[in-house]
Amino acid sequence: QVQLVESGGGLVQAGGSLRLSCVASGFALDKYLIGWFRQAPGKERERISCVSPSDSGTFYSDSVKDRFTAYRDNARNTVYLQMSDLNVEDTAIYYCAVGCSEDVSANRWGQGTQVTVSS
Repeated sequence: QVQLVESGGGLVQAGGSLRLSCVASGFALDKYLIGWFRQAPGKERERISCVSPSDSGTFYSDSVKDRFTAYRDNARNTVYLQMSDLNVEDTAIYYCAVGCSEDVSANRWGQGTQVTVSS
């Protein structure tokens, strides 16, 4: 069964850090462009990072650039999102996806993990 499972979310104080994991099963994740997205209450889903199959280049949105780092561990079939200097505006459900299209129907999604940042 092809599946993505996110974990690592939780409650953190502003200025803190979290690392999210996206574990793939049923397929080799290293062959695919992997996206990280988030959706805050009442807002549209936002694309925040895209990790290329060869790790040759990673995209970051302006909202997370220089604070978040996305990277792969192919041996674990996992992609990570290291988040630092978190602020309350980072509160959202975080999703990983196979694909990085802003057309949400074009990607294959995990179930999401909640990140809540308190002031």
